Amino acid sequence: MEQWKLEPLEKYLRMLKHYEKKKYDEHIALADNLDTYYEALCKFDNPLQVKVGFVHDEPDGIKGIDQRGVLKKKLRESRLYVFPDVSSKTLYLLTIGDKGSQCKIR
Repeated sequence: MEQWKLEPLEKYLRMLKHYEKKKYDEHIALADNLDTYYEALCKFDNPLQVKVGFVHDEPDGIKGIDQRGVLKKKLRESRLYVFPDVSSKTLYLLTIGDKGSQCKIR
């Protein structure tokens, strides 16, 4: 079985730097949840089979990964948007944003 690849987009990399500096706890939570989602995706091989509480379906097959679960303290609502492309087995990392800004995915 072929392993899934991670492909970060430029917008994701820019926002990641911001989160690493300004919203470190949220960054850690999102990174851990991304790791969990990626491992499940590799195991089940189909994004429709991955069912975890911190992953939300968005329009056009995009998945929103939130900050819940890792740290046992109150974190600001945050989302990491990904697109699992089944045909190329590539998980595109689109962007990161907070709930207040309702970040634009595209």
